[in-house]
Amino acid sequence: MTLLFTNARLINPEAGTDQMGALLVKNGRITEVLSEGAQPEQLFRARNIEPASASVVDCGGKCLAPGLIDIGVKICEPGERHKESYKSAGLAAAAGGVTTIVTRPDTTPAIDSPETLEFVTRRAQADAPVNVLPMAALTKGREGREMTEIGFLLDAGAVAFTDCDHVVTNTKVFSRALTYAKSCGALVIAHPQEPGLSAGAAATSGKFAALRGLPSVSPMAERMGLDRDIALLEMTGAKYHADQITTARALPALERAKNNGLDITAGTSIHHLTLNELDVADYRTFFKVKPPLRSEEDRLAVVEAVRTGLIDIISSMHTPQDEESKRLPFEEAAAGAVALETLLPAALRLYHAELLDLPTLFRAMTYNPAQRLGLASGRIAAGAPADLVLFDPDAPFVMDRFKLHSKSQNTPFDTQRMQGKVLATYVSGEPVFRRD
Repeated sequence: MTLLFTNARLINPEAGTDQMGALLVKNGRITEVLSEGAQPEQLFRARNIEPASASVVDCGGKCLAPGLIDIGVKICEPGERHKESYKSAGLAAAAGGVTTIVTRPDTTPAIDSPETLEFVTRRAQADAPVNVLPMAALTKGREGREMTEIGFLLDAGAVAFTDCDHVVTNTKVFSRALTYAKSCGALVIAHPQEPGLSAGAAATSGKFAALRGLPSVSPMAERMGLDRDIALLEMTGAKYHADQITTARALPALERAKNNGLDITAGTSIHHLTLNELDVADYRTFFKVKPPLRSEEDRLAVVEAVRTGLIDIISSMHTPQDEESKRLPFEEAAAGAVALETLLPAALRLYHAELLDLPTLFRAMTYNPAQRLGLASGRIAAGAPADLVLFDPDAPFVMDRFKLHSKSQNTPFDTQRMQGKVLATYVSGEPVFRRD
């Protein structure tokens, strides 16, 4: 089947452009990017395409962009399927314009063996309508004592290795894992945090945490964790990605590491880009995430780091939690928020606030994650997979968490006014979501 998208506002993160045009798709791949005003009949005739075998999608001047690539999505299979399954997460991703989800290994049990990895891969292929790429644990059981069989897990399909928010405190174990990953060409994703300082913290230290009586952690804990990891990168030369940089204190160290030529990239979460510590207000547990929400000064510094490219990737850090886990006193409540469906409208807050333009936003949510993982997607270019999202960046709505496709509805954006609706999502040119 040939698919022609016409009258589209093409968001090209690779070229950094935002302009009207058309897109020709054949056999699941983009074959041609056309200028504005392309007429379907003339185009089909010039390329010997039978009109009966083609479908035309009039985008009505709305935005057409590469589908989002979301690194760090938690799917609760195996172990906690009542919180999220591959089917529910896949539907949520499709409704949110996410065409590729890169899943975390912090399941029960952890994804630390080829057998467990093959199990979740089969479940994903059977149930999810979007692309699913699994990560594997860096150490067995994510306990930080013994590294996993990185080579075998790579052969089984792991795209990266991480212990998620379990920081490997044994520096010798971590350095050995980085060295072995380097020899295999594997990407290691780490959570930069000094675990002793951050243990038990529910907020960022400062006036707000003191007034609320919440156990807190200094932003320096993130800086200290990143400094240690950078030192090990200098020693091992491994490929490294910091999953969440959320404080201004950590940015100079990250900049120096990049300037020194280390193979390092960094990400941040959509919640740390759009919310701050004051949103917690009177102990609202849907706003409890890990690391905790930061000050407004930190938030703006991180937004600027995304604009300049110092921070490469924006992720949802989708972490489903059930009602029982959240309806507890703030200190005891589980950390995390669902965000597959809210990632794009939340990111568009930065666009409407004129902090980031659309090509910059999509570079951080599509092109950069694709480049880091070695994927061909994330681009509007001939030969790229036709993983696409059609959206209206200006459509207003009120977020209702009970309408989300995820099994868990722990979103901090519930009842908030937002702008930006996904109209359709395509994976390899096939529609996996259409808004009625």
